[in-house]
Amino acid sequence: MQNEYLMVINTCPDAASAESMAITLVERGLAACINIVPNIRSIYIWKGKRVTGDEYLLLIKTVATCYSELEDTIRSLHPYELPEIIAVPIETGLPEYLSWLADNRNGQ
Repeated sequence: MQNEYLMVINTCPDAASAESMAITLVERGLAACINIVPNIRSIYIWKGKRVTGDEYLLLIKTVATCYSELEDTIRSLHPYELPEIIAVPIETGLPEYLSWLADNRNGQ
């Protein structure tokens, strides 16, 4: 499968929701690894108004075959009305790491 490996980007409003989301996705086998990057500053337009706030960035490593279920899970658990969910293909990487990623996204 082309672009078998994905990095999915998601933001959460606080540490508790970011950690809860990460734990759930890993425990359900939808991601092999999730990095939580604290204290990012986001500026965006929401419902016609500029919003500025601190968020937590999730870098979710998974495979394309898990994407649909991963997206559904994020949408069902996320506190935002419209969560950021962006999948970026991983074109290349350390072969051993990518193999580990594929194996561990099933909780193996």
